[in-house]
Amino acid sequence: MSTEREETQEYINGMRPGPLTREIPECMRDKYTIVQTILDVIAFWILLSGYIITGIYRAIMGYPKKELKDSIAVVTGGGGGLGSLVALRLARLGCTVVLWDINKQGLEDTVKLVKGIGGKCHGYVVDLASREDIYRVAKTVHEEVGRVSLLINNAGVVSGQYLLDTPDHLIQRTFDVNVLAHFWTVKAFLPHMIEHNNGHIVTIASMAGHVGVAKLVDYCSSKSAACGFDEALRLELEVRGIKGVHTSLICPYFIRSTGMFEEVNSRFVPQLNSNEVADRIVFAIRTNESLAVMPGYFRLLLPFKWLVPWPCVSEIIRRLVPDAAPAPIASHRPQLTDDLVPTSHKGKLDSRPMTLVPPARHDRHV
Repeated sequence: MSTEREETQEYINGMRPGPLTREIPECMRDKYTIVQTILDVIAFWILLSGYIITGIYRAIMGYPKKELKDSIAVVTGGGGGLGSLVALRLARLGCTVVLWDINKQGLEDTVKLVKGIGGKCHGYVVDLASREDIYRVAKTVHEEVGRVSLLINNAGVVSGQYLLDTPDHLIQRTFDVNVLAHFWTVKAFLPHMIEHNNGHIVTIASMAGHVGVAKLVDYCSSKSAACGFDEALRLELEVRGIKGVHTSLICPYFIRSTGMFEEVNSRFVPQLNSNEVADRIVFAIRTNESLAVMPGYFRLLLPFKWLVPWPCVSEIIRRLVPDAAPAPIASHRPQLTDDLVPTSHKGKLDSRPMTLVPPARHDRHV
């Protein structure tokens, strides 16, 4: 039995000729292989053409929208900003919304907003930089609320400084929240989605995941990793034959009123309206859209990055975003010195939870 397995594996790896190939005379085997390759290429292009025609048809006629009523949706970073706007829209569609955030006050405020429009909402304080905390709260949600069928990984942080000026712990936190948390949340909720062949995982990334920007080295790197995470996860689900679980990658330009890029200096392309972005995210979820780029024409411009010389790319980016994180206007709030900070709070001032008011410029959450 083991010998048959070994022969099969060698055949798959191309180390042993298949049964049909062995029956073909030695002088004809190369020709047979060429013919087989040509047929494979023709079949591939026919299949590819079918996908393209279907995509064009759907782009013109629109995609059918799935119902989200009675779904349980987890929204990370739901205590304010974009997360709270998405939560309100999901609640209107009949979802039970579960908000995760590190800021208790922000959670309570958003839960009140959602319940105020008649929605069902639960809030949980979670440190998304902690794998143990994510697994613990995920288990609690499953026991207290039910099976999660919609996961929106929205939480994110940005430091907004030149790389050499960025403290190590802020770089670490950027990756912990912006990408590593996605691994833990997906590992916590995906098994139940697969079991019921029903689920949707949304990754809120950024155009910064496709284009590098000065002062955002850690942020761009983490968002690029998030883009790769979504693509590889989607392919892995397809390879395993799991058709009922979908993924969506959301890549917006700078967004207004989220507390992250309020002072960004952007030319030619205006910052996006947060309400319009929230609407677009919900539309992508309901139509099982794999990639949503905002504004949409950026999707057509991205390939030029690989077609033109680097000086052209650099010039365009530097003119489009002269400064992604301008120096903040001096605050009149009293500053705590080391002598005035309680010992238990030292070392924690640089890592602030998200609130409904934009936090300090050096570490902004959404």
